[in-house]
Amino acid sequence: QVQLVESGGDLVQPGGSLRLSCAVSGPTVTGVSLATMAWYRQAPGKQRELVARISRALKIDYGDPVKGRFAISKDVRKKTLYLQMNNLKPEDTGVYYCNFRIEEIDRWGPGTQVTVSS
Repeated sequence: QVQLVESGGDLVQPGGSLRLSCAVSGPTVTGVSLATMAWYRQAPGKQRELVARISRALKIDYGDPVKGRFAISKDVRKKTLYLQMNNLKPEDTGVYYCNFRIEEIDRWGPGTQVTVSS
């Protein structure tokens, strides 16, 4: 059974940086390497949106609002997904969710809160 736990969310001032982590338990290292993993976020009153995604072929996609500021990476041996967030803006505030997909398996973590405010 796949379980995801996000961490690293915090209150940060505009222009600051955070690194989010998503620890994966259940799959083997091979399973993690074959999965497509992603970060999504949801702001109050808004729909959940894609932040960044890394495919099994290591193809990376970013949502337009974060291009040039955020970087997604995956450490397969540690079974952990990361999101480095730089130059944070108030509009980056929201709950950030980790997603794991492989074949028919589609799992979400409980989320971690990121608040960007002065």
